[in-house]
Amino acid sequence: MSSHQALSGRNVALIAVFAAFIAASTLVPEITLAFGVPFSLQTLAVVLAGMCLGPWRGAAAAVLYILVGFAGVPVFANLAAGPAVVAGPTGGFLLGFIPAAFAVGWITRAARKRTRLNVGVLFLAGLVSIPITYAIGIPWLSVYTGLTLWQAAVAMAPFMVGDLIKIAIAASLAAIIHRAYPRLMPRTEPSEKPVDVEQPTTA
Repeated sequence: MSSHQALSGRNVALIAVFAAFIAASTLVPEITLAFGVPFSLQTLAVVLAGMCLGPWRGAAAAVLYILVGFAGVPVFANLAAGPAVVAGPTGGFLLGFIPAAFAVGWITRAARKRTRLNVGVLFLAGLVSIPITYAIGIPWLSVYTGLTLWQAAVAMAPFMVGDLIKIAIAASLAAIIHRAYPRLMPRTEPSEKPVDVEQPTTA
């Protein structure tokens, strides 16, 4: 994708909308886990961004969300903001949103080239977000709290069930969105050469 295509008005608007949706997801009442890690709907919003926008735009929405919060706008969980949040116990999970959205988007786009995007396909694509986010978040939490990696993983394990539920909800929403807006995610990137379609010949 060229820089001109990436920065088109439509793409910028979609990235901004989904970044705002990620921010809005933190307004839903949440449960604060041990060591200050909040359980919110951010995972749902991040996964939905990847499912709907694809890899680059989905990751860009997560980046924009984090940059806005880093700059001081209270869009993180518990209306927090600033560099201290990124450096705190949630920092690894926040940064993990970026590759998670990219991976979910990449798998979703690859699946779209081969089959219809139904709830089952989207759910399977969303599952990749769990190991990616936790692979970054758990070591970060371990360093911040002084726990061993095993202790940090055990502390977070029960909340993976909640993540599975959120991914299922995101898959259901994404399936509806793709049916309503079938051109939201192209089957190919604009820079890719389209497959030639054989035209019928006339006698």
